Amino acid sequence: MVEFISYGRQSIDGEDIQAVVDTLRSPYLTQGPKVAEFEQAVADYVGVKYAVSFCNGTAALHGACSAAGIGEGDEVITSPITFAASANCVRYVGGTVVFADIDATTYNIDPTEIRKNITAKTKAIIPVDFTGQPVDIDEIMTIAKEHNLVVIEDGAHSLGATYKGRKVGTTADMTMFSFHPVKPVTTAEGGIIVTDNEEYYKKMLQFRSHGIEQVPYSPEKGGWYYEMTDLGYNYRMTDLQAALGVSQLKKLDTFIAKRQELAEHYNQALVNVEGIKIPQQLANTKSGWHLYMIQLEHANRKEVFNAMRAANIGVHVHYIPVYWHPYYRDLGYERGLCPVAEAWYEKALTLPLHPGITQENMNFIIEKLETTIHD
Repeated sequence: MVEFISYGRQSIDGEDIQAVVDTLRSPYLTQGPKVAEFEQAVADYVGVKYAVSFCNGTAALHGACSAAGIGEGDEVITSPITFAASANCVRYVGGTVVFADIDATTYNIDPTEIRKNITAKTKAIIPVDFTGQPVDIDEIMTIAKEHNLVVIEDGAHSLGATYKGRKVGTTADMTMFSFHPVKPVTTAEGGIIVTDNEEYYKKMLQFRSHGIEQVPYSPEKGGWYYEMTDLGYNYRMTDLQAALGVSQLKKLDTFIAKRQELAEHYNQALVNVEGIKIPQQLANTKSGWHLYMIQLEHANRKEVFNAMRAANIGVHVHYIPVYWHPYYRDLGYERGLCPVAEAWYEKALTLPLHPGITQENMNFIIEKLETTIHD
């Protein structure tokens, strides 16, 4: 029996470990210089002015929604095929989530469906770069400008991906990247918002640190003085996380190239296999390939899932349509809301893909998959 092949996994080497050890031996475990260094490194990599780190990607989305001024009575459009955080962040600030259906080819939110769901209450759009493939951000930004909407791109899967030659993160008003261990690079847990908007940047800095604002020094108040001017949260990233992130970021392009190589191997091996539909890509984009997802056109997914897991192959399914979850059902969302997304979900299966996957692993996965669906 082969060792369990996870669908995703961090890639940590000696340099990463040493970076964390060096920080452990430094005076600062948190609120020190490594956080700013990591933020600048991400901003430089993407090609934006500002980056604000958070303790995780969900907190980052929460911060972005707050900075955008989303609140009670505001509607925000997002995709149903995503992790719950893409919608939950809207609920955290009191907004209403509106789910727009996906494109049957790319599995990303369909700009045409976004247009159909815009009302007088719409405040923002949260498009999701599902599996690492960039959304059609130019079209989405055109829609947003027509209706004066804020665009918060959920790029949890797509750091390092490109759209029309541009890095993801350079076009939307704000873009979130996640650093969970299965993401392109990791800080164990962590997230970041990148933006060129100074107002959003300043609001998020305050939001992630209790709503506290440093004030100019005056002899009357003393050098220790600060003010809490808004209700914020303790969402700060630690220097330990940031130190790991600085080291990991240096290897991001290598990781992405490996993911693209593995995805192409899957494509070539599975494109002509009866009963399997391989993922398609939007023109002029290069996915970060966070996930490799196929559709099983005839086979029973549960049986395939169980057989692959029994062989120690960590297949998965990403994701259950968000509005199917009991919390959203209780808010009044019903099945049938996004028929393309629901039909896609019923056939979707995630195959293992991360830089640690070997050629032997790939051959085993492909052979077992073909055997299973044709049994």
